[in-house]
Amino acid sequence: MFKKIIILLLLIIATPFILALFVADSYHVEREVVIEQPVEQVFSYIKLLKNQGNYSTWAQMDPAMQSEYRGEDGTVGFVSAWRSKHPEVGVGEQEIIKIDKNKRIDFELRFKEPFQSIDPAYMITEQTPEGTRVKWGFSGHMDYPMNLMLLVMDFEQMLGDDLQMGLENLKEVLEHPVE
Repeated sequence: MFKKIIILLLLIIATPFILALFVADSYHVEREVVIEQPVEQVFSYIKLLKNQGNYSTWAQMDPAMQSEYRGEDGTVGFVSAWRSKHPEVGVGEQEIIKIDKNKRIDFELRFKEPFQSIDPAYMITEQTPEGTRVKWGFSGHMDYPMNLMLLVMDFEQMLGDDLQMGLENLKEVLEHPVE
């Protein structure tokens, strides 16, 4: 009887670790919006990381957030760092790692607190008959066995909602600028 209880306990403990072997360890979230402005105007605005304070959901969560900048904004190598006590903002930085003028900007996000992670993100612009389509995307990775959280946490919705809200804010800023 004692042996059966031990085996049962070991199975209960081992099951999540075994399950995590078969769960994806990465995720990708992308949202888009169409802005009634020419692609050159939209791209010129979004390539400046300092402008994210005007539309990014995370930048707007904490008005007391401290920001620091290194380099020339809108160019490869520019770094925008932030420090916040807000649990959903934390401490980190993003760096522009590639720019394809009027088409795409690639970033490296380096989260330091409340967790450590280095993840890619991007913004893509495309001229359409209605204006400019902007896609904002983010990818992430979770090491074993933490990847098990991907089963219970809906990163697609959690991050996707914030990306979409940021894009809607961007649309408002660019279509209805405050003079």
